[in-house]
Amino acid sequence: MRIGLSVGLGDDWRESLKKVEIAEDLGVEFISTGEAWGPSSIPWLAVVATCTSKATVGTNILNVFSRTPAAIAQEFATLEQLSGGRMALGLGSSGEYVIEHFHGIPFEKPLRRLREYVEIFDILIAGKQLNYEGEIFKLQRGFRLDYERPRTKVPVYIAAITPKSIRQTGAIADGIFPIHWPKDHFESLRADLRAGAVEAGRPADQPFTIAPFTKVSVLTGSSEDEALWREARRLIQYYVNRMGVFYWQMLTRNGFADEVARSRAAWAAHDAEGSIAAISDDMVRACQVIGSLDEVRAQLRERSALGADLQILYTPPGDAVAVGHWLESVMK
Repeated sequence: MRIGLSVGLGDDWRESLKKVEIAEDLGVEFISTGEAWGPSSIPWLAVVATCTSKATVGTNILNVFSRTPAAIAQEFATLEQLSGGRMALGLGSSGEYVIEHFHGIPFEKPLRRLREYVEIFDILIAGKQLNYEGEIFKLQRGFRLDYERPRTKVPVYIAAITPKSIRQTGAIADGIFPIHWPKDHFESLRADLRAGAVEAGRPADQPFTIAPFTKVSVLTGSSEDEALWREARRLIQYYVNRMGVFYWQMLTRNGFADEVARSRAAWAAHDAEGSIAAISDDMVRACQVIGSLDEVRAQLRERSALGADLQILYTPPGDAVAVGHWLESVMK
């Protein structure tokens, strides 16, 4: 069972760094962070890279609009040197609201942009001359990104949940960050990745890392359990109703059409609590880990056996010592 941890800068970066160091000592093998409309993740990754020695360090999701592929290759060239070759690049398209109304960039051809972005990034990290003729990027002057390379390949993970994006991920990337992906469908996800790889001329046994974001809720048998269940439902409900069409369509395809329909109908009727209540226990357990401490451990092992190669846990609230105790308990 392989575990990663998403650790942001937080309110106190020193305390967040202590959490990172404890996590690495406990065997967490991937430390990641992401960004949306908050602070940049790149400076924080530099701090994490220089204060760790074993864990892979990477982005959950960087969008492919607000930086050019060459700019992010430059950033990762520096991070690769600082980390000794332990970086991973996680990419996604983000969405229209963030891209157009925060960054002021037209949200056009996101799938094509992802492909070209990864291809250009790979060329530059490999040290090859950049002569690229795409639909979006046309780069013909043969520039080369020069630096002391620990290696010539940085793994690329893509946050993909639509059929087309999953197959494209199989064609161009090394792993995938599925969000709210039901546990019984990890192997079908891997099959779709490999189908995309074969279509692109990659080997049929091309290895991929399936790295789902995994919300963990430890129930204690106290009055707080009801609030934990509600929060677990609310998170899925939020993605179903307020994060565009892709999440509810994915969950509908993967066996939860009834819950999605009821939740969306309640939301359309301005019934927020009804929309949350429509998310069933089975749906929560399929997409998240929830139960007693023993049940949580068993569910993490089960998800690993079902095909979750690397489970990216969200950092729970609390100081570094509390987070360390929590991690140690769930990883046993």
